[in-house]
Amino acid sequence: MSAQSHGAGSGTPDSSPHLERSLGNRHIQLIAIGGAIGTGLFMGSGKTISVAGPSVLLVYVVIGFMLYFVMRAMGELLLSRSDYRNFADFTGDLLGPWAAFFTGWTYWFCWVVTAVADVIVIASVYLRDLLPVLPTWATPLLAVLVIALLIGLNLPTVRAFGEAEFWFALVKIVAILALIVLGLVLVVVGYETQAGTSSFTHLWDEGGFFPRGFSGFAAAFQIATFAFVGIELVGTTAAETRDPETNLPRAVRSIPVRILLFYVGSLVILMSVMPWTVYSADDSPFIQVFATAGLPAAAAVVNLVVLTSAMSSANSGIYSTSRMVFSLATQRDAPRIFSKVSSRRVPQNALFLTGVMLLASVVLLVAGQGESAAFTVVTTVASLCFMFVWTMILFSYLAYRRRRPQEHAASRFPMPLGSVMPYVVLGFFVFLVWALTGAPDTRAALEATPVWFVVVAIGYLLIRRGSEHAAQREAFRARVAEEKEEAARWRREPVQAATGSRD
Repeated sequence: MSAQSHGAGSGTPDSSPHLERSLGNRHIQLIAIGGAIGTGLFMGSGKTISVAGPSVLLVYVVIGFMLYFVMRAMGELLLSRSDYRNFADFTGDLLGPWAAFFTGWTYWFCWVVTAVADVIVIASVYLRDLLPVLPTWATPLLAVLVIALLIGLNLPTVRAFGEAEFWFALVKIVAILALIVLGLVLVVVGYETQAGTSSFTHLWDEGGFFPRGFSGFAAAFQIATFAFVGIELVGTTAAETRDPETNLPRAVRSIPVRILLFYVGSLVILMSVMPWTVYSADDSPFIQVFATAGLPAAAAVVNLVVLTSAMSSANSGIYSTSRMVFSLATQRDAPRIFSKVSSRRVPQNALFLTGVMLLASVVLLVAGQGESAAFTVVTTVASLCFMFVWTMILFSYLAYRRRRPQEHAASRFPMPLGSVMPYVVLGFFVFLVWALTGAPDTRAALEATPVWFVVVAIGYLLIRRGSEHAAQREAFRARVAEEKEEAARWRREPVQAATGSRD
């Protein structure tokens, strides 16, 4: 079925600008890992440890478990139709044109805000640590150079982005594995740090596994959720992936192992080398553990790794926002100038839009806004907006199961427990929103975030007045009615119904 016949207003595959399928398996696997290992792990885990103690391990396991099912829902939907380029496409197709508009622009906003904060941290913290001789007034110039470099990495070809993200992610993987191996050695030999002897007993000796009680355990969810933003990034690569039927399922299936290894494994080591009470909420525990253990050279290397992680996050933000704006433009939900691609099949106008938006980091630096204020806002606002996107993926999946049972029955990558887990995960998201009300700063951000959705709603009300959007809505209503009839006929056929009762 063509995009015109089922999409939320996109043109047919023949008339729409094409992206190039240049991302191979190694790119997709490392992009998936890079998305699962966000800046929040390196920067935010210090605060989660200080808030929850060892119970933070359970926090990351629960979040990872829930988001795995979001990824499985996304994977089944993306592979159900070959012309789905990202999740904005299937939300528009399954929920209506409004859903594509809200999902696409909210995802764009999520990554713009995150990338702005990343650029601020890169310029004002990491690069200044490497170049301490530079005067303070040079910090905004460093931000401009970082933006230019990131745009330069994305502009030539999508493969250039894939290569850059491959090496960024590889650095993170090697660093975390090195931390786990070195930390394990320190624990086994009973290394004496300034905080005492390294031992696994630190996981329960310092006030028990839940030293802060349920309130501390619940508070850690808000901070830890930000560490997972970007886990859905692989879903924006569908239109530029070679052999997506093989590579996307492989990347999604490996998420649980990666979460257990990189999140849980690294935090177990961190809290075993030194007691959890030693870690500062304001610094990266990955740097603290080596510095306190008397290994300043290793701490300096980890500082470079954290810089790489921030660059990777910003690089992913530039890629995903440009592709999302490109998708919106082809569906007439953004100015058509952003649907143009270069001779190398890169949406360069959409890339330049993201570059202009990132200049907000320069303005904030000139105004004296540093990294702490930026990340306080980002961890809550970005988490809420990403949670909205994940929710739309689940709503789309429920609509897909209801209206296209025959496609679900024929799926080669069905979501496990698909009739139950979407509701469980949605209930978990309600719990996360409740957890945000526990502290004044997160509660204030929770109250402010609806302003964005009001802005998007106004934009959609203006756009929907056009004849094209009226036609899209009419086509969507007709398609829903047709699909419901087809689903009812399919369910009445005993042979197909018997073979289609899979989960």
